[in-house]
Amino acid sequence: MSKRQLVLCVIVAFFVVPAPPLLAQQTPLAATPPMGWNSWNRYACDVSDTLIRKQADAMVSSGLKAAGYQYVNVDDCWEGQRDANGYIQPNEKFPDMKGLGDYIHSKGLKFGIYSSPGPKTCDHHEGSYGHEQQDAESYAKWGVDYLKYDWCSARDVYKPPEYPEAFRKMHDALVRTGRPIVYSIHGRGPVWEWAAKSGANLWRTTGDIKDNYARMIAIASAQSGLEQYAGPGHWNDPDMLEVGNGGMKDNEYRMHMTMWCLLAAPLLAGNDLTQMTPATLAILANREAIAVDQDGLGVQARRVLQIGPVEVWVKPLHDGSKAVGLFNREQGVVPVKISLKELGLGSHANVRDLWEHKDLPAVADTLSADVGEHSAVFLKLR
Repeated sequence: MSKRQLVLCVIVAFFVVPAPPLLAQQTPLAATPPMGWNSWNRYACDVSDTLIRKQADAMVSSGLKAAGYQYVNVDDCWEGQRDANGYIQPNEKFPDMKGLGDYIHSKGLKFGIYSSPGPKTCDHHEGSYGHEQQDAESYAKWGVDYLKYDWCSARDVYKPPEYPEAFRKMHDALVRTGRPIVYSIHGRGPVWEWAAKSGANLWRTTGDIKDNYARMIAIASAQSGLEQYAGPGHWNDPDMLEVGNGGMKDNEYRMHMTMWCLLAAPLLAGNDLTQMTPATLAILANREAIAVDQDGLGVQARRVLQIGPVEVWVKPLHDGSKAVGLFNREQGVVPVKISLKELGLGSHANVRDLWEHKDLPAVADTLSADVGEHSAVFLKLR
């Protein structure tokens, strides 16, 4: 082969060697708001390996898994001491964290855990301060899929300008493990302004919820204006659900669920899944409501009307329809009216009642409904 022929062969080879295949585009973590269960609202520190396994079993047997719930999250009080090398160990109530994770995974569910960027957690157990990478490695080893990272004692070691970087440390540590772990944070101040840049998939927008109507509705109403920060992979988090814990009436729990679904909020049940009334299960497992929360467009509802005790919220959906919540925050039955134009619709709309699971008569120009005391009407308009 001549020198000229050799050069031509090399040139041809360069152009005909196939390019490496493009990597498949990965679905982002928390592409829709996470759904699951967390131990804190019902059990606080009264948690154990046995209890968590029972809740995982009940998530499956109750039908909640089939409705979309998947995370089984252990909140505070699982922590023991650190070993001689600085690695966190669970306490005696959790003898085998990897075994617990394996059990949850065997049910087709995902495993969540809890820590703090400070030296101590909210209940004064070992936090992750100074051990971020070690803890991330432990979580990955145990098969953790979700981390709730709660502020508490971090205020003792970080100043306000350092808050974003404090949370970024754990995000980077999680990424270095190579395991996809949803990252939920509870910081201080206007967290929504910087949380996504710190790697969070969801961030608390409020203090803790309580199982009473006044606290629930105060949190719900305070979400107005935050919709600009929410979207696939990054969500405003008004805290966990209290549905079924006994402090509110069923109509108030439906109101709670309605608002959280409109807000594209994480749906993390906080009740005892092994002891649910039919009404509680019907609220948590309402697939038409859940579909609004999980809508792929990923838009958080905005408040379009507030008059006295009445609020109206609207959430655009991927198919061009609108989810609408009509709320009565006070006493008595209140007639609520709003024009279709204010809802971003044309002059006519078909109507679906998402709690009654039935189609209602079509409306022209104006949507109206009588809304009961501490209640919500939840509709889908097309």
